[in-house]
Amino acid sequence: MKSSVIVFPGSNCDRDISVALEKLQFKNSMVWHKETELPKSDLIVIPGGFSYGDYLRSGAIAAKSNILSEVINSGKKGALILGICNGFQILIECGLLKGALLRNSGLKFISKDILVKVQSNKNNFFNKYKIGDVLKLNIAHNEGNYFTDKKHLMELESNELIPLKYCDKNGNINNETNPNGSINNIAGIFNANKNILGMMPHPERMADKMMSGEDGLGLFLSLMN
Repeated sequence: MKSSVIVFPGSNCDRDISVALEKLQFKNSMVWHKETELPKSDLIVIPGGFSYGDYLRSGAIAAKSNILSEVINSGKKGALILGICNGFQILIECGLLKGALLRNSGLKFISKDILVKVQSNKNNFFNKYKIGDVLKLNIAHNEGNYFTDKKHLMELESNELIPLKYCDKNGNINNETNPNGSINNIAGIFNANKNILGMMPHPERMADKMMSGEDGLGLFLSLMN
C-alpha cells in the first residue's frame, strides 16, 4: 500500500507515523504542505503536532495550505484519510469532518496514556479489533474536547460513526473516564462514508511492543486488511 503523510511547520508526529507505516511495509511519502499535488496514495495521513504554532485556532491556518485542496478532493472521491490529534483539528477546520474541538474542560494541556473502547469495527480502520476491546493509547492535546450539535450527534451514534470512546480498564464509559470533556466521551469520529477518520489519541505511539505497547498496531493492520 502507498501512503502520504502531510507535513506542516510545527508538525511533530510526522516521523512517528512514518515509522509506524513503514514498519508494516507501507510505501510512504512525506508531502510538504506547500506542494500542490499528492502522490498516488491508498492512505493520506495528517499527523499530530502544533501546525503553525496553533495560532488563531488549532489547525485553522494549516487548513488553508496548498496541499489541503488536494486532500479535500481526494477525501470526497473516497480516499482513506486519517487525521490524528492536530490532524483531527485540521480535518474539522477544512470541513471534511463536522463538529468542533474546544479547549479541554480542565483548561490545561493533557499528555498521558488513556483507555478507549472500540465501538465500531465495520470499517477500514478498526476491522482487526472486536467491538468492546479496550485499548491503551496516548493523548497530548490542549483542544481535544469534541463538541457537535444534537442532530449530528444523533447521526454519529445511530450510524456507527464513533469508533472510539474514552473508558476505564473495565470498559466503563462515564464522566470519570473522560479526560477532556468531550461530548459522550468521543475520542474519534468518521465522516458519513467512513473513509475519513479523525481521532485525538495517537495510535502510532502504541505500535511497537518494545517502545510503549501495541494497542495501536491493529489500526494499521486493519488498513492493510
